[in-house]
Amino acid sequence: MKNTLCMSHLLVASFICMISLLSCKKQNNASVQQIAEDITATKSGPVPENTTVNAIGVCDYVFNEAAVTAVGYTKIFEDNFDADLSKWNIWTGGAFNNELQYYQAPNLQLLNGNLVITAKKETVTGATTPFDATPKTFNYTSGRIECKTNISASAATPKVRIVARIKLPAGYGMWPAYWSYGDPWPTQGEIDYVEARGQEPFKYQTNYFYGRATNRNLVKNQVGFITSNVSLTDCYHVYEMIWSQNSLTSIFDGNVVETKTGSYVSNLFGKTERVVLNLAVGGNFFTNFDPSQIVTGSLYVDFVKIFTSN
Repeated sequence: MKNTLCMSHLLVASFICMISLLSCKKQNNASVQQIAEDITATKSGPVPENTTVNAIGVCDYVFNEAAVTAVGYTKIFEDNFDADLSKWNIWTGGAFNNELQYYQAPNLQLLNGNLVITAKKETVTGATTPFDATPKTFNYTSGRIECKTNISASAATPKVRIVARIKLPAGYGMWPAYWSYGDPWPTQGEIDYVEARGQEPFKYQTNYFYGRATNRNLVKNQVGFITSNVSLTDCYHVYEMIWSQNSLTSIFDGNVVETKTGSYVSNLFGKTERVVLNLAVGGNFFTNFDPSQIVTGSLYVDFVKIFTSN
């Protein structure tokens, strides 16, 4: 759920030339060094390609919390969405990535022990983003919440296990996401546990981002595509991510489906992020997107639980 900035070979060459030209100017030493580090990091070592995994799903899978705590995890956060949203901050305003929705509280409901985030076709005028009060007209509304409890895989808690039981929305143009990030993006990293397209009910994907400077992502080709044998929009599934120093491990309905290692995974260690749940409408996540085909839907979240382990 972000804007990513790509670096072409031409830009790399230009940066190298700039480093040479500016090396004698003391006032530019810090920025030049930053650019040099980014170029070196981007080009060094093999870069794993995007992966595709066929997964075995279980409709309405039941999470076994006792099995998780039995192997040394301690629960530090839980929301079963049966009371209120006091554990979360509610996003009000538009977002990024050319998404079409305006996020607002009325699109968030607690219903029968579930958080229900509903995208609606309706015209509203509001802030371009929470950080830009410029009025903008939106043709869709939806909801986004961000957890008040921060998480960090660090020396104190080397493993963080984030778990949610979710029923994804069906409908062309629906972009549900369950993820975490820190500011300024992507210096604290971003980890995408689940992103999906409503018109692809058997697929979801994972990803992560990191950069040393604001709005400069260094991570390439780290998308994981998971295809389930059962629908992700007809029933609930449990999605887990284990964040540790050298790996990001995705678990789907109790089975490990993907592990990301290398590249910039280790750079996320010690960073601080917050968990996010949202339902976007349209945006850069889609290819050859046709707004006239949008069919709105709802994202259902049964619970979110966070565990840590030494």
